[in-house]
Amino acid sequence: MLPNFSLENKFINSGVNFIAGTDEVGRGAWAGPVTAAAVILDPKKIPNGINDSKKLTKNKRNQLSAEIIAMSISCSIIHISVVEIDKINILEASMLAMRKATHSLNRAASHVLVDGNRIPKNLNCPATAVVKGDSLSLTIAAASILAKVARDQIMEDLAQDFPKYGWETNVGYGTKAHIEGISQYGITPHHRVSFKPIHKML
Repeated sequence: MLPNFSLENKFINSGVNFIAGTDEVGRGAWAGPVTAAAVILDPKKIPNGINDSKKLTKNKRNQLSAEIIAMSISCSIIHISVVEIDKINILEASMLAMRKATHSLNRAASHVLVDGNRIPKNLNCPATAVVKGDSLSLTIAAASILAKVARDQIMEDLAQDFPKYGWETNVGYGTKAHIEGISQYGITPHHRVSFKPIHKML
């Protein structure tokens, strides 16, 4: 079952326009930023094939990301650094990323659909938490695509400077190649030292 626009339409039909969706990626990674995107889709110009970013091929994600950016009413992408993640913890960093992404939209949202079961504090408009939102809501799924494409590109770029950890494929998650890289070469400035697996290796 593909995500659809029914949640958004409920709000639009009640007179609440400019529905944003927000989602984050990279929460469970051992290295790199946590990234969030926020999107307000144009109901008349929604790209075909939007789905949970994890269910799409890399090429399809890249194609859809470009289309979403070109066709949406507004969108934004925010990265929260490893330094900040280690300072405030990953949950707070994820919430901060989604709040900043929502606040960075150049067209203020009337309502925000947030992936998951928590709503970031101090949002600038009402919000609804949607569990498994990237599988249900086209707007949240669109945000998941933008966030994943942007973060994956950062990790691929970092892999050029730190080629021993497999980031070009594992994008900072704790795969076998990543663990072997840490065991042989130690950690980098891009590793989250507050994470238990990294902390134990130190």
